[in-house]
Formats: sequence, structure tokens, C-alpha cells
Amino acid sequence: MLYPPPRLIFWETTAGCNLRCIHCRRITVADQLTPQDLTTNEARKLIDQIAAVGKPVFVLSGGEPLFRPDIFEIARYATDAELPVALATNGTLITTEVAARIKDSGIKRVSISFDGVDAATHDAFRGLNGSFEAAIRGFKALTAVGLPVQINTTVARHNERQLEGMRQLAKDLGAVGLHLFLLVPVGCGLEIAEEQMISAAQYERVLNWLYDVEQAEPDLQLKATCAPHYFRVMRQRRALEARAGTQHNMPASYERQLHGHPHGQMHAATKGCLAGTGVCFISHRGEVFPCGYLPVEAGNVRREQFGDIWQNSTLFAELRDPALLGGKCGVCQFKTLCSGCRARAYGMMGDYLAEEPFCAYQPETRSVTL
Repeated sequence: MLYPPPRLIFWETTAGCNLRCIHCRRITVADQLTPQDLTTNEARKLIDQIAAVGKPVFVLSGGEPLFRPDIFEIARYATDAELPVALATNGTLITTEVAARIKDSGIKRVSISFDGVDAATHDAFRGLNGSFEAAIRGFKALTAVGLPVQINTTVARHNERQLEGMRQLAKDLGAVGLHLFLLVPVGCGLEIAEEQMISAAQYERVLNWLYDVEQAEPDLQLKATCAPHYFRVMRQRRALEARAGTQHNMPASYERQLHGHPHGQMHAATKGCLAGTGVCFISHRGEVFPCGYLPVEAGNVRREQFGDIWQNSTLFAELRDPALLGGKCGVCQFKTLCSGCRARAYGMMGDYLAEEPFCAYQPETRSVTL
């Protein structure tokens, strides 16, 4: 069987970073480039292999990708290979000059992480005083050169009550999107899980809030990441509205993604958990994982061709088969639409096919098709 190509590939360009975020997917973070990082030539080979498979959005992530002096060269190489390139950064290293180089490299969109609406909240989570104001300056430098910028926010106990403030911050800064990342217990996130993980009931409140905001903010792209049950919530809410005669149109950001809006290409949200099905993550050492929060290796691009890993990995084959899901996910009528967060199942249960441990829904036994 030939599987469709990935829609989104995240590449951890380096493990080096200038921040020490308490929720980082990594336990150890270097304050400089590491010798294990893929070289410039290895990065070019990786890009060639990805372009041979398809044209997925290629996200330059980290660590902090701006630590790499060759990052602009790599971005230009990927752009010339006709990959849509995005940059995921903490924003603190972006000056007017850096913003111009980012644009000149062909990068189509930048995401900057904000984990609070003010310096006190954000800086405590990010581990560096002044990081909030530096990220604001970086954001404004990017918009000044005409680059679309989205805000990424990790939702946990420290900022769950700040979501309306994050929405307003996104509007005030002119962000094209607000993407919510629901904390996954992996890396440093595992160490703070007991203190910071919100409950299944709180997840439901957050996801219903997101649905409501999507109706009210047609120009702000919203997306829930590591919260595949949002697609179940959306289906349920739309069914209730249909019965009540108050049904909205499909949320604007999903309409844009499906019908070719220029920002939609960066969305790639067609169902719940995309780990190993529409998304994968390549570490700074070349390891290929289903996503950045599921640390089970499918292969390594230093030893194998990316296309071979994508098509032939046993791990990916299992993740692509909803019939293998266990617990209540296995009998849920929304399992092909949602699938539960495989990384959260692995982090909490030690089994990436186990049920989603932070879902409040009690399933029926009939199925819902996509």
C-alpha cells in the first residue's frame, strides 16, 4: 500500500536554545549548537529526500533555529525545492536585520511562542526575564517586513484563565493565527505534568471556548494542537446547532484550509491526531518520530531514505490503523475523526495505542466517518 505523503514535517534544526522553558519536549537543552546536529550538507540531502516524496510544509524548529548560522541558507534551499517553509522561534533573537533575512530566505510564515499575556507569566514559563518583551519586538520586526506571524501558546494551569487575553494579544499584534498547544507529558513536560496538566473537564472547556471564538473571529486562524478531540467537539457542537436551527458555517480557518486560502496551506488540520499519518518530526540527530511529543523512533535519515521510513515504518503503519486503538478510543464512534493524542497516551500510559487519558467523552459504539 502506498501512503499519501506527509502534509507537515517539523525539523528540529538544533538542540541549542537561549531559553529554558519548563514545558520543553527536551530534558536537556544546550546553550550552543551541538555536534550531533545535522550538518548543512545533511540538511540539503534531507530536503531533497522530502521534496522527492511530496511538498509538505517544512517547519524549521528547535531548540532555537536562529542559533544556526546557516538557517537562512537552508531555508532558501528548501524554498528553491518548492517546499512551503515556516519558522518556529521564540522570537527573542529577531532584530530588524534578522527579520529581513528571514523574509529574503523565502520563509512563508513565522510562529512565535507566547505562554502568557504578560511578562510575569511568560517569562516564568520560558525561564528568562525579558523574554516576553524581546518576543514582542521580534514579532513587530517580522510584521514590519510583511511576514505573516502566528502565536503559539502552550495551555496549562498557569495560563488556562488567560485565553481571552491571548486572543486579544493576537488581535493587538496583528497575528494571522492563534494555535493552542495542549501540554503533553514528555521531556520537561513530564516533570511538571502533575503540577501543570489541566483536567479532562478543563480540556473540554478550552475546546468549547475555541469553537465559540472560531465563530466570532473569522479573520483569526485558530487551531488546537495535541488536542485531537477538538474535532469531536466541533462535530458535536455542529450537530446540536443543526437540531436547534442555529448552525454556523464551517469555522472560517477550516474553510480556508480546505479551499485554498493562502494561509490555509500552513494549517494542515483535516482530522485529529496526525502523528505518523499527516505529520512527522525529525530530530536534530536525524531521528524520525511520529511527532515532536512522541519519542518512539521510526527510523533515522542518516541511515535510511526519508521516503522509505515514511512508507515502510511499522510504527507509522500502526498509527495509521484506528482498529488498533485500545481502551475507550478503540470503541469510540469518533475514532477515525479524532484518534486521541497518541503522544499523551504514550506519556501517561506507556502505550501509544492506548486510550487518550485526558478525554472526558464516554463513547457510544456506533462509528462516525470523516
